[in-house]
Amino acid sequence: MALALAAAAAAAPPLAAQRFWRHNLYPYIAYSTADGLWGAFHYVRYSPLGFIERRERNRASLSFDAAASVSGSYALVADAQAPAWWEGWRASVTLTAARDNRLGYYGLGNETRYSPDSVDLVGVYFYRVSRTRLTARVTVQRRLIGPLRVLVGGTVARTDFRALPGASVFRTDLNAGTVDPATLPFDDHVLRVGVVVDTRDNEVDPQRGVLLETLFASGRGYTRTTADARVQVRPARRLVLAGRLAAEGMGGTPPLAAQQEMESSEQPFVAVGGFRSLRGFYDGRYTGPGKLIGGLEARYAVKAVGDAMQLKVVAFYDAGRVFGPGEKVRLTTLGLHEGGGGEVALRLLRNSLLVIGYGHGSEGGQVLFTTSWSY
Repeated sequence: MALALAAAAAAAPPLAAQRFWRHNLYPYIAYSTADGLWGAFHYVRYSPLGFIERRERNRASLSFDAAASVSGSYALVADAQAPAWWEGWRASVTLTAARDNRLGYYGLGNETRYSPDSVDLVGVYFYRVSRTRLTARVTVQRRLIGPLRVLVGGTVARTDFRALPGASVFRTDLNAGTVDPATLPFDDHVLRVGVVVDTRDNEVDPQRGVLLETLFASGRGYTRTTADARVQVRPARRLVLAGRLAAEGMGGTPPLAAQQEMESSEQPFVAVGGFRSLRGFYDGRYTGPGKLIGGLEARYAVKAVGDAMQLKVVAFYDAGRVFGPGEKVRLTTLGLHEGGGGEVALRLLRNSLLVIGYGHGSEGGQVLFTTSWSY
């Protein structure tokens, strides 16, 4: 009997290597300057890493989110992530049905104007548009050597825009043909490939390391080339300095649906303007086929209890611009829109982060509320 127990113990994998699943279900509320108050439910089933020291959030996860705002926006998201389930491989599948009922639209180009008086005189929806999206996105990454990975992915999407009641910049551009009515709705199918170099010590809250991405995507009638560099350094025990520089160019005839977003190895995001690209400006403030964004952050831990909890204060600076059709995307300080501000962030364990802050730009300020770093 003793020999049998010993043999079984020897054959069993160590605790850190065992795979098991946990789940959480909870309601939550959120706030955004575009949509006001949100109510939501989140369910996640995940396989934790245990005591293994790795950069990923967990081995794998399957989550469902259902959210709605007081302004008529909603989001239904099913997301499957496997960043560390198979050694050397990463895979993700995301299905989304969403409506952004107060998305910003100020026209196309880097010099579009914003006048608060127009909202007072014409109507609250003068710089707003309603966008509805149905998307299915798949990404697979394979580690080649060290931190170097190759990426292959595909997206099928249907995007439609609806003018809100009253006069608006979107309605004007639609009637003038600046926004092509033939692309509403726009059915897209995208194939993307890329190279990723990732040396970060933690994906949720990196203290040091770099993330470099070079991506190429081909959609319906257009192409997209994206380069993104993010770096974190830790000059002192409680201080992390972070920086980001990214650029994107598009060829062919990209529709509004494609111009509004910027690609990444994870999920695309609205740019330029908003938390992921230019804090202090409204989501979608500047729209164009070419994009340039950059930023600097100082994150200081004012309170830390090991890796269990960290309370941080953050100071940031962002800059960005868009380039028009036929205009070469380049590194330049001309035409940049700038903003800055501060945040308070609470990190719990190694896979939860809450960020609340305020960003201010030349057109006023925006309250920030999210569950990840801007970059």
